[in-house]
Amino acid sequence: MYGLFFVFAFAVICSLIFAFILRFTSAREGSVQYVITALSFIGLFGGGFLSGGKRKEKGWLIGGLTGLIYSLVVFLFQYLGYDRLFDAEQVIYHTCYTLIAMMGGILGVNIATNNSRRSV
Repeated sequence: MYGLFFVFAFAVICSLIFAFILRFTSAREGSVQYVITALSFIGLFGGGFLSGGKRKEKGWLIGGLTGLIYSLVVFLFQYLGYDRLFDAEQVIYHTCYTLIAMMGGILGVNIATNNSRRSV
């Protein structure tokens, strides 16, 4: 739950920042597309990392669930709000999001476990 909260909070903050940038500067959406994608990957990695660190076991599973639930919420928002399904490009992005969250979960478990071993 902490990881999902982090991912969505990070997404809202980044969305607001880029909305202001796009509104009040001459920047166009195409020019910041790769930055937004990179920030999405960072947010999902951070969410998986936080989830794995809190759980301290099965980081791949908890990180994967974080990525899958994020993708499910985005899918439901898009389907119910805009009546559109994921296209092939979005399926690839969300698969990568889930894999990145899994990697974050694995790293979060390993770092949390290593820190707890040292303090004993």
